[in-house]
Amino acid sequence: MGRIAVSAADVRAAGEGGRLVLPARAVVTPLAREVARDLRVTLVDDTPAAGQTSPQAPATPVHTPVQPTPGPGPSSTAGPGAPTPGLAGQCADGVEARVRAIVASVLGAVAPTSAPPPAPTPARPVVLARACDAPLAPFGHPGPEPGQDVRTVDVVTSAHGAPMAAGYMTLTKGSFPWTLTYDEVQVVLEGELRIGTSDGERVGRPGDVLYVPKGSRITFGTPGWAKFVYVTFPADWEGQAG
Repeated sequence: MGRIAVSAADVRAAGEGGRLVLPARAVVTPLAREVARDLRVTLVDDTPAAGQTSPQAPATPVHTPVQPTPGPGPSSTAGPGAPTPGLAGQCADGVEARVRAIVASVLGAVAPTSAPPPAPTPARPVVLARACDAPLAPFGHPGPEPGQDVRTVDVVTSAHGAPMAAGYMTLTKGSFPWTLTYDEVQVVLEGELRIGTSDGERVGRPGDVLYVPKGSRITFGTPGWAKFVYVTFPADWEGQAG
């Protein structure tokens, strides 16, 4: 009778970590031994020693898979000395819980209870002023010389929530003194605006822009006619005027 060959397929059938009983005088192929080493399959040689007889050996290899030992955690085929998976998982869970508790304690001590976020400030609407819709009134402050017609109208005020004011001003021929207790920008629309200062006169024509700083002592004047837009800061320029 020929010798039985044990193949790699026989070894794989034993399962990882299993036990394969070899028939008497069986031949194990090199590939089968390599697979047995990779899968940790124990090869049991059933060939009797010299002078001994053994029961009739099976004609085919006998596969004896190793049964895992029940434990508190998932089954494992780890060798001796390896930590029990169940205990390792419990330790990891315990450490994680302690770390979370410590972090929560530290954050609670350092960061005070956060207050609710403030309510968003309502957006201010865009204001559009048209010259044709803004009738001018006589200038309500002393200064213009007799016969000079000075008129103003505010079109943007603090009532709009603005930190500055804007309006229109017109002058007829003449000039008058004025002390600014606020900052003012002037944009000439029509005619010729003359701003007299201690160091000379500034002449603005349509499209020109003038800036008069707070504290300036000037004269507003024109040789015939002038119309301009003024922008003041703060918005309550009349309350600032002295």
